[in-house]
Amino acid sequence: MPDAFTTRILNIGTGPEETVSDLTAACERFLHDTAAGRDGLLNIFVPHATAGVAIIETGAGSDDDLLAALHTLLPADNRWQHRHGTPGHGRDHVLPALVPPHATVPVIAGRLELGTWQSICLVDTNRDNPDRQVRLSFLG
Repeated sequence: MPDAFTTRILNIGTGPEETVSDLTAACERFLHDTAAGRDGLLNIFVPHATAGVAIIETGAGSDDDLLAALHTLLPADNRWQHRHGTPGHGRDHVLPALVPPHATVPVIAGRLELGTWQSICLVDTNRDNPDRQVRLSFLG
């Protein structure tokens, strides 16, 4: 019988631009390898102070809308107390308060229990750090 708790680290290159990266296929591959048809929970965690995890629709503009909304709420200007890196980088450190660094999704019979249009995404507005890690943990 497979272990009740399994974890894996994904290394994600987000590049020099703000991005919403769809992790759903990587999460499905992880569950295929580890869940063995069991029910449980998938936790997605980003161990970074300037990135988050969102469950949103992608491909229809919602990912761009999310980045635009974050620009409105967290402008990249000099208002921030945290002042190293590119101009406005302090706002990247506020991002996880709005887009948390984790999400937990039910797994039924080894498959993600997402809604029809939902995707699991890494949200990264920090242009100073193009290399991210995402920890996937299955408990089942």
